[in-house]
Amino acid sequence: MSLHTAVVLLAGVVIGLVIATLTVLSGVHPAAAVVAGPTAAGAGTTVLRTLIR
Repeated sequence: MSLHTAVVLLAGVVIGLVIATLTVLSGVHPAAAVVAGPTAAGAGTTVLRTLIR
């Protein structure tokens, strides 16, 4: 695994965890956080792949 891939995936995981945490803290059902976290991680990963070079 290249350094670029590791940085992008790690940043995607961090984004997913932050969004999931904020979703839970906003008072929404935890199942919504389970959906929101990986969705944000996937979307963030695709964007970060092109931004981080």
